[in-house]
Amino acid sequence: MRIGTRSSPLALAQVQQVTDRLHQLMPDLTIETVPTTTEADRWHGDLARLGGKGLFVKAIDQQLQRGEIDMAVHCLKDVPGDQPMPHGLIFAAMLPRGDVRDVLLVPEGSSAKSLGDLPPGATVATSAVRRKAQILARRPDLNVVRVRGAIGTRLDRLDQKQGDLQADAMVLARAGLERLGLTDRIVAEFPVQEMLPAVGAAVLALECRRDDDSATRLLERLNHSRTQTEATAERVMLHGLRGHCNSPIAGHCTTEPDGQLSLRAMVFARDGSRFAHAHVRGETSNNPGTLGSRVCAELLRQDARDIIDGIPH
Repeated sequence: MRIGTRSSPLALAQVQQVTDRLHQLMPDLTIETVPTTTEADRWHGDLARLGGKGLFVKAIDQQLQRGEIDMAVHCLKDVPGDQPMPHGLIFAAMLPRGDVRDVLLVPEGSSAKSLGDLPPGATVATSAVRRKAQILARRPDLNVVRVRGAIGTRLDRLDQKQGDLQADAMVLARAGLERLGLTDRIVAEFPVQEMLPAVGAAVLALECRRDDDSATRLLERLNHSRTQTEATAERVMLHGLRGHCNSPIAGHCTTEPDGQLSLRAMVFARDGSRFAHAHVRGETSNNPGTLGSRVCAELLRQDARDIIDGIPH
């Protein structure tokens, strides 16, 4: 089994998770990791100018289509929501979802323990428009700047070992830090109610060719149906908004104790000054596609399209 992946430390750690699960199913399975440095990894500017975060997955999808690899491991939040699946490819499985929360980190030696501890005008670094909008909605006095690169490199820049970032804090996803064993750097966790996650946050999706029956059957044994259902609701909502990975859109679906699906979603102006919010708790059919469509319709009723496109109110 040849597994295609990005070559970053986080991506390789995620492949190791998948490898371990596959070996639990088939101890004798020979697995080869095929790392790729994508165009998006080589580009250090604004991803929106290059074509968006979908470039992280595009090159690997093409390898899969050409038969150079047998499966791919993608962070679902990096998979575009405004495009159909590449021809001939399917997500055969989604692994159990990790922790979806965003977290606050500060430079070594800083005494700050929360966003509220930062002084007016402090600089906060993050990679996501979604996070920037939510930070500015709470603290419009802060200076939120973009930072990219591998997580280890970002932390070095935060600690001022590399480059000229000079940030007072950084916001990252907890799931990535967990996968790299770096949770000791977390000083605060944002509740989902304060910082709504990205669509597909903390979900690893396993992709293969539709006509590869043996790979499909094997990967389907790893599928976590609850995660797949919740992620489906989120991505139907995202697709309806024609949203992509750089859109200021957040969405989080959960399954309540009685089995009903619940989907919260928000669309933000990039400066945090405007937003649309919708929260729908399942309905009689409890169908994830129907739920995603209902939430999308409610956001569009609140002018979500104009907010996404930056059209003044």
